[in-house]
Amino acid sequence: MRLPCVAGVLALLPVLSTAEVKSATPESMLIEHRFTIAAPAATVWETLLHPERWWPPDHTWSGKRESLSLEPAAGGCFCERWDGNSVEHGRVVMLMPGKVLRLDAALGPLQELAISGVINVALEEKDGATTMVVTHRVSGDATHKLDAFAPIVDQVNGLQFGNLAKAAGGAP
Repeated sequence: MRLPCVAGVLALLPVLSTAEVKSATPESMLIEHRFTIAAPAATVWETLLHPERWWPPDHTWSGKRESLSLEPAAGGCFCERWDGNSVEHGRVVMLMPGKVLRLDAALGPLQELAISGVINVALEEKDGATTMVVTHRVSGDATHKLDAFAPIVDQVNGLQFGNLAKAAGGAP
């Protein structure tokens, strides 16, 4: 009796998530976010490929998520274009449709620090729900003091990919 009740409560939640700063040193950080989304992996994947639908507009240079695009192929650009301006937020380095999207990406203020960043989004479907694990690895030299950035990056990643999870999961 308990299992059906728990399953019923879980069905009312389109997204469950956990987040963790796995490690943070002056020269590196590793952040992980896990989302359980009440949608099949194909739906989550399709949503992932359209950041113009879910990325927070206040985390763009233009202030408009509609300025974003993601070319789903190795070497493809996660770019923003507006009013004659443009920025490459990341570059696709691995694409396994429905399973893995990996970006070489130093987002936002990390970009001008000349550091290395990799964002990996992995999807796994089970019983019509999808677990999405987002890891963000950043490394540079100790002068960057990345451990001080880790809590902020963790919070921003949670917002960004939490928006994706909500957009993909829809209403219960």
